[in-house]
Formats: sequence, structure tokens, C-alpha cells
Amino acid sequence: MYTSAQLLKQACEENGLDLAEATLQHECEKTGTSREDYIEGLKERLAVMRQAGERARKTPLMSLSGLTGGNAYKLDQLAPENSYLGALPVKAMAIAVSTSEVNAKMGKIVAAPTAGAAGILPAAILVAEEDLKLSEEEMIKGLLVAIAIGYIVATNATVSGAEGGCQVECGAAAAMAAAALVYLRQGDIDAVFDAASIALINIMGLVCDPVGGLVEFPCALRNAGGVMNAMSAADLALAGVESLVPFDEVVQALYAVGCSMPMQLRETAKGGVAVTPSAQSACQACGLK
Repeated sequence: MYTSAQLLKQACEENGLDLAEATLQHECEKTGTSREDYIEGLKERLAVMRQAGERARKTPLMSLSGLTGGNAYKLDQLAPENSYLGALPVKAMAIAVSTSEVNAKMGKIVAAPTAGAAGILPAAILVAEEDLKLSEEEMIKGLLVAIAIGYIVATNATVSGAEGGCQVECGAAAAMAAAALVYLRQGDIDAVFDAASIALINIMGLVCDPVGGLVEFPCALRNAGGVMNAMSAADLALAGVESLVPFDEVVQALYAVGCSMPMQLRETAKGGVAVTPSAQSACQACGLK
């Protein structure tokens, strides 16, 4: 079993395996699941990702608290000619925010790797499907590459905002998405890990400060920013830009930074934007303590 990017790359080279195939074999061995059942499970998750990424884009969806909502619909209505980024990035952000809003409505989402960061990977995979005309089989391979990245982060650091800040939630999700995007454009394994490294570096130190202690604000907006991070990191790696610091070392740094964060900045709602006057007023208006 691999526990690092270095070991995974070594396994691929020694056994002549594609990154997605190596991950699939590892996951089946680790979970005791047959190849067919594991792939079927990924297809089911992909379907949930698709539904969650669509739901709040077509109908404004408010959270149960009433604190946030309706933003995925607004993004979906933004005309390309009124956007600096263009149609595809805006769609990616809309999918990411939709997933977050479905989560805040207590709908079904796929934690990727967490509920708070659930919109980033689906947004990346689904816009790649549109842009590259991907088959379901190709999308499953992209998810497998993302799983490899998430597994390494979770094994060597953490994906819990309460333990390491939002950098390990939206950061890990962006790294997973960036790696998948590079893979889906036939980037080599070094570029895949460079993209993941860049995505983590871009978000290093991000605190977890949900208003009212709810996974709503600024979480949904960070999902939109997270998929932009993933897309830019992927493009940098595809252009041949390398990360000075290897992925495994970036993960170690990520964990060290997370451990050094004050408790108030790790999902307690006692620091960051959660304690601003506007946030406190919004919580009171919604009946939140």
C-alpha cells in the first residue's frame, strides 16, 4: 500500500501502471472490495455529484438556517459577456456553490473529502466533462486520481477543518481536483503531483471560521474559490511549471501549519470572519447564538 506520492509514483513505474489503475488496485485491496463493485460505487457518487451540482443552479435554494443561499442560481444567470473569467470558470463556480447550498439544505452530497469542501472536485470534474467531451469511464479515472491525492493528505496530515483549518478541507479538495484535471488532459505523473502541490501552496494557512458554526458562509464562497485554485494550478502544471517543493513535503508543511493555528481559527466560530459585527448580527437575525 502506498502512503506517499513518492511511493505511489514508484509503484506506477515499477509495475507499468497508470496512476488511476494503481489507485484502483490500492483501493480494492485496502477496502476488500471487488473492482466491479468499487467502480460501481464511484458511478453512484458521480451521479450524486451531478445532481447536487445542478439543483441549486436551476432553483434558488436557501439554507435551513436562512443565513445563506441563492448564490448558485445568481452565478448560473451571469451572462458570459459580463464575466471576466468566461463561461466555463463561472459554470465551475456555480456547480461548486450549488453543491455547498445543497449541503446547507441537508441534501445529499458527496464529501470530497469533506462536506465543507464538497463542491470543488465535482465542479472540476463536471466542467472537464463538458470541455473535453469525457466518457463516464474517463471521469471515473479522474476521480481515482483525486482519491489518490486525498488519501495521501488524509494519511500524512488531516482533512478535518477542526484539526487543521480550512486549508486542509478546501485545500485538499483543490489539490484533488487539480490533480484530476491534469490527468484528464494527459499530463504526466509529475505534472499531476505538481498541480496538487501548487493548489495546496496557494491555500496554505487558510483558517476555518464558519459563521454561526454552520458550513455555509464563507464555506460556499471558498468552494467557488477552491475550484478556481484547482483550475489555475492545473494550467500551471500543464504549462510545465514545477513546484519547487514536492507534494509530500507540502503535505507535511500543511499539517505543521494546521497544528500551529490557534483553536479559535479551527472551526470553532470564535475567530476570523465568524466574529465580525456583521456576522454576529446575521446570526442574531436568524436566531443563531
